[in-house]
Amino acid sequence: MTRLLVVHHSPTPTVQRLTDAVVAGAQDDAITGVEVVVRPALEATADEVLGADGYLLGTPANFGYMSGALKHFFDTIFLEAGGELADDGAATGGGGGGRKPYGLWVHGRYDTTGAVRSVQSIVQALPWAQSAAVLEVLGDVGEQHTDAAYELGGTLAALLAG
Repeated sequence: MTRLLVVHHSPTPTVQRLTDAVVAGAQDDAITGVEVVVRPALEATADEVLGADGYLLGTPANFGYMSGALKHFFDTIFLEAGGELADDGAATGGGGGGRKPYGLWVHGRYDTTGAVRSVQSIVQALPWAQSAAVLEVLGDVGEQHTDAAYELGGTLAALLAG
């Protein structure tokens, strides 16, 4: 059975609604053969990352950056999970065989650009490949946003199910 690891920081009801929708989509009854493991960013471990076949990441946009909790997750797992940097500190594209799929959702009040960029700049140095469009949500979360979050979760799970 393949494993999809959902790592999120959902400190508000708004972000939690998106997280719940992503997880529900990943666990859709039509998708079989995928174990969905959900971890808050401050609890996820490098062993869980190494044991996963794909990833979904969620964060609020905080002051133009990903949440501190998601940044802590990356700081904790980066080298053990196959992250690679060149001598000048630039991402080298993450080595070690095939690249695993990932998806990202970000919620912000006014802007998500910096948060998306910050996650992507770290992920590009991991052996992961963006496999769905980033879900960026501004302001209040409506049904169209939870539907898109459900689809994001389902898309990543379906990719792993084959």
